Amino acid sequence: MVELAEQEGMEPVEARKVLGIDVTDQVAVKVEKLDVIYRTSYEKVPTFKSALKRMGKGERVVKEVLALHDVSFEITHGTVLGIVGHNGAGKSTLMRAIAGILPPSAGRIEVHGRISTLLALGVGFNPALSGRENVMLGGLAAGLSREEVNERYQVIADFAELGEFIEMPMRTYSSGMFSRLAFSVAVHMEPDVLIIDEALSAGDAKFKKKAAQKMDELMGQARTMLLVSHALGTIKEMCNDAIWLDHGRLMGRGDPGEMVDAYLHHLDVGDDATAMEDL
Repeated sequence: MVELAEQEGMEPVEARKVLGIDVTDQVAVKVEKLDVIYRTSYEKVPTFKSALKRMGKGERVVKEVLALHDVSFEITHGTVLGIVGHNGAGKSTLMRAIAGILPPSAGRIEVHGRISTLLALGVGFNPALSGRENVMLGGLAAGLSREEVNERYQVIADFAELGEFIEMPMRTYSSGMFSRLAFSVAVHMEPDVLIIDEALSAGDAKFKKKAAQKMDELMGQARTMLLVSHALGTIKEMCNDAIWLDHGRLMGRGDPGEMVDAYLHHLDVGDDATAMEDL
């Protein structure tokens, strides 16, 4: 179980405590009363009078942004959970908190099993290194041994279909090539919990079909998945459970179709093709 307990006064940096993993537990992910607060500072523009008092120096102001507030839910193994909400609703913050990248400002997160994440295009890759080298680093970071990564390397490379580019620095890759390799690494780590944040929107039609087939395969193996996507049709098609976030709060949970419809009704945009793909 990976446990992230309350972190008072901490900035959002990586903080996690590994207590041992038991994937036989029925609950895969449990989130209790989760708050995540970002603390930022900026220099307040001084008035002429205050500038004279401070000898021309500005005043540093600390601002707190409540990205998530009092979010609670749990999912069992085998669940494919979709997360919907507008930009800034807290979806990506929630995924990063569950992945152990952001510490809770309050509350508790439990994850039972090995996590593999595909949080954003190219996150975790070193652009100066080759695709091959990044595959090795990604596998080692996921907890695999060097031998295990070597055994899976060719499968990962073949799935990504990068050809000779696999040996080139990733700074030379297009966004689609980044996406293909990142997705291939994430899904071939044999995760118990797979987190995907807006990663299926990149890539050509052929790769999207291939990615969807791989997702179906993982679902058939009763793997747990958390999927963030603005393509609401994808949420309806691929997920068997869904939550709706709005300004950091959990607005609802239930059938993906019902959650998507409630979200669209809230936005008052209807369910036309553009809304289903771009919101």
